[in-house]
Amino acid sequence: MKKKNRYVYPAILTYEDKGKIAITFPDLPGCASCGETDDEAIDCGREALGGHLWVMERDGDEIPEPSSLNTLKLDENEVAVLIDVHMQPIRLAQENRSVSRTITLPAWMNARAVEQGVNFSQALQETLANDYGIRR
Repeated sequence: MKKKNRYVYPAILTYEDKGKIAITFPDLPGCASCGETDDEAIDCGREALGGHLWVMERDGDEIPEPSSLNTLKLDENEVAVLIDVHMQPIRLAQENRSVSRTITLPAWMNARAVEQGVNFSQALQETLANDYGIRR
């Protein structure tokens, strides 16, 4: 599957009671967000769109072609907008995100390492890189 660097999808902003704006993507079921202003709803929608598409790419799911704005059926309290997302920063952020690992050490080793101010995360990363040749 060829990954695009930029996607543009139609979104529907639904103006709900109490000032909330729901945002949904007709071509991407399950991709939704909300906001209290148009700008906030669009920003949150862009974030939801990027995350949703990243998961689809990661899982190897087929990413559907976007619908045309003029084909969308809207209710009285709805407007359609196009939202774009650039995937390179999202992919990079996901690659560089930290993940937690639980490790077990003998109590004496933990105590001495704490006394010496060892950064356990850094020590493990350096060991994996140096001893096992694990590099990006």
